[in-house]
Amino acid sequence: MVGGELVLAALVILLALLLTLVLSHFLPLLLNPKAPKGSFGWPLLGETLRFLRPHASNTLGSFLEDHCSRYGRVFKSHLFCTPTIVSCDQELNHFILQNEERLFQCSYPRPIHGILGKSSMLVVLGEDHKRLRNLALALVTSTKLKPSYLGDIEKIALNIVGSWYDMCKDKGRVNVIAFCEEARKFAFSVIVKQVLGLSPEEPVTAMILEDFLAFMKGLISFPLYIPGTPYAKAARERISSTVKGIIEERGNAGSSNKGDFLDVLLSSNELSDEEKVSFVLDSLLGGYETTSLLISMVVYFLGQSAQDLELVKSEHEGIRSKKEKGEFLSSEDYKKMEYTQHVINEALRCGNIVKFVHRKALKDVRYKEYLIPSGWKVLPVFSAVHLNPLLHGNAQQFQPCRWEGANQGTSKKFTPFGGGPRLCPGSELAKVEAAFFLHHLVLNYRWRIDGNDIPMAYPYVEFQRGLPIEIEPLCSGQLQPRTEVEGNSSWVAVAAGPPQRRRRSCLRRHHDRTPASSPPSCSPASSLLELAV
Repeated sequence: MVGGELVLAALVILLALLLTLVLSHFLPLLLNPKAPKGSFGWPLLGETLRFLRPHASNTLGSFLEDHCSRYGRVFKSHLFCTPTIVSCDQELNHFILQNEERLFQCSYPRPIHGILGKSSMLVVLGEDHKRLRNLALALVTSTKLKPSYLGDIEKIALNIVGSWYDMCKDKGRVNVIAFCEEARKFAFSVIVKQVLGLSPEEPVTAMILEDFLAFMKGLISFPLYIPGTPYAKAARERISSTVKGIIEERGNAGSSNKGDFLDVLLSSNELSDEEKVSFVLDSLLGGYETTSLLISMVVYFLGQSAQDLELVKSEHEGIRSKKEKGEFLSSEDYKKMEYTQHVINEALRCGNIVKFVHRKALKDVRYKEYLIPSGWKVLPVFSAVHLNPLLHGNAQQFQPCRWEGANQGTSKKFTPFGGGPRLCPGSELAKVEAAFFLHHLVLNYRWRIDGNDIPMAYPYVEFQRGLPIEIEPLCSGQLQPRTEVEGNSSWVAVAAGPPQRRRRSCLRRHHDRTPASSPPSCSPASSLLELAV
């Protein structure tokens, strides 16, 4: 009898819990009848799994396509265990971003706070965020066109690109590389050098990279804390310990005059020790993942468009032809890379490295015909604006020429790095690094991509197989080992004469697009400047 009563009590408790769960899930629908149309899906899970379903990054994915067609470009849903307003509308997205801390507030899932740390710029709010971002902007402004920074970028790019020549020589000119890995190697080497003053060959750099890869796996895991997942194994503490050691060593040694981010951080009295460590981790994260993905996207899309690759190559041949032998690229050279900037912008638009951001309504917000209830999560979806055919003609096609003329790079319909007070402070550095890397790539190699490996949104963007590409040195631009100094090779190639500028109308160039899979004849215009060891 007692056993039967216990079973009955357990059933009653279970039913009560289920009823509470169902009511808590659907109660916001009853309390907010004027919220945009939409659906909440299943209790607890809501529609999160459908929202996170992988899809090509240059498409909206089935979830957004279905909901936009059924409910319009602004709709309600239940995502990440929270009632949510999803905005695919250009004007509403801009309104949300511009009203940070007034009407809306950054609101990432709680597990993200755990892995990034409570002092991370991504999750801090109000005056704390403003203080950290102002410091980041000051560092970026003082760095982005500094000759020493540009020189470091170029030396690291030359080392990466030069290493491929040895592989091609050993394997009969043509070699297959996992390009995403090479791009990450380049981006990490640049940011570690700039932030911590560490060279790629130093043992501590390899140690930080190993822990950082584990950290990244945790960060991009599904946002629920499940022991045993990569998230639970994130290596933030080990990286923090290493960074603290470097900070203490630099502080004890006095002024290093390295001119890197760390020198500036140590001279600042505004940040606590914990904030300094978080600032370094934020810098590594932004400089590593965003930059490497951007470079991979550029190589992927150019690999499918021989016309655009030809125009980029012509532009860089023109820049190289005016340089002396052994002369590094300058800030003025970067400003001349106009079509390269169009390519970078278009790769960002099509690739959608940052698909959406997390915000929360601080109060009931009325915008046009929409009511956004207080406390609800708000997701401005940037990819939906980038791929809107009403805003971008032939939106799913890669057409860099669309950026010619009008200043679209700062418009409401292009937000690859967010917007408002939380606009990514290092976005321009990513573009500089991508442009300099591309300079040496197009002047010294031709490549063929595997069309089956496409960028996928999980929602984070990734090439499933690491973007394998076939590379082959150009006949007159192939890298030649020049000297051997302490085990490091220098690389040199002969600069060619001024090329003829090849331009065609945007419509004609993209009417019948030819994939860049069939390599052209050997080019006489490729070159590589001398790397000073």
